[in-house]
Amino acid sequence: MENWYTTSSAEGARVLELRGKWRMACLGDIEAALADLDVGTESWTIDGSALDELDTAGAMVAVCHLQAASSIALKNFSPAHRSVFELVHDCVEPPRDISRPALFGFLGSIGEATFELTRTVLAMLHFIGHTAVELARALVQPRLLRGKEFAVQLETVGLNAIPIVMLVNFLIGIVIAYLSGVQLEYYGANIFVVDGVGLAVVRELSPILAAIIVAGRSGSAFTAQLGAMKLNEEVDAISALGLSPHRVLVIPRLLALMIAMPILVFVGDIAGILGGLVIADFRLGVSGAVFLERLQERLALQHVFVGLVKAPAFAFFIATIGCRMGLAVENNARSVGLNTTATVVRSIVIVILLNAAFAVVFSELGI
Repeated sequence: MENWYTTSSAEGARVLELRGKWRMACLGDIEAALADLDVGTESWTIDGSALDELDTAGAMVAVCHLQAASSIALKNFSPAHRSVFELVHDCVEPPRDISRPALFGFLGSIGEATFELTRTVLAMLHFIGHTAVELARALVQPRLLRGKEFAVQLETVGLNAIPIVMLVNFLIGIVIAYLSGVQLEYYGANIFVVDGVGLAVVRELSPILAAIIVAGRSGSAFTAQLGAMKLNEEVDAISALGLSPHRVLVIPRLLALMIAMPILVFVGDIAGILGGLVIADFRLGVSGAVFLERLQERLALQHVFVGLVKAPAFAFFIATIGCRMGLAVENNARSVGLNTTATVVRSIVIVILLNAAFAVVFSELGI
């Protein structure tokens, strides 16, 4: 085995004399030889007088093995070898102690999570404020709105989402009617299934289901689209042209979703009630005509309006979260995936919180 180094002591420091060709092609042998080197915490002097060749890979191996030393000095290096070694030494960071005291580990985690949550909330509030200003400006000056982009987004988030929203609400209407009908049959109160399905679908289920579908479908799409544009530096190009990324990218998506959401909720209302009608007719002995007549008597329009009022609020936050997470993507593909997942989770959570807030407000108002 080739002798890659020798060690000695001189002037209160240990000396590591490098020998031969410390290049990438020989890294395996050099690593094996250095495995027996006891570095400790002493001062080291590296002697390059017997060094034939040196590249950054060889210098990196030497520096990494001597990181525990209190200090490193160079002597007898040629100017070229010295510059390579100093370059690598300056670029390699010393190992950091990332261990935490056991006593404060749990409290530290809570503190970090609190600070991270605070930063996230503040960043979201800033983005919402900026978006609200641009939205008001677009409403006051409609010429600022990019019509083609708005039309494309309206078709994507609205028309293309109608089939899945109808299907899900239809199936949920069937489930609600069947489960409630089975219990009502015991008391001969089959007709009350109309009241339950109508109120549940138009006030709660249709808005919530539409919002969850839109969050998973359109909110994540917003993040992925804007994240890809951020990676490709298209967002920077828009800014370089003197245009506002908010006005060009966020506002068309936001307006399209706020307009499409009430439509999706209304379509979901119809599909959910239709699902309840099917079960009431075929399973509970309540004909379609009787179902619709009872529905007209018991389902007040205010309940329909309650569901429709929630829709734009849900849409605003879903679009805002999706666009903000897209524009916050870092310059790597992993960030796109993480932010897309975070968009769906945060959107669903905020939708549930908003729905709870609406329930309290409407209850206090007697609606």
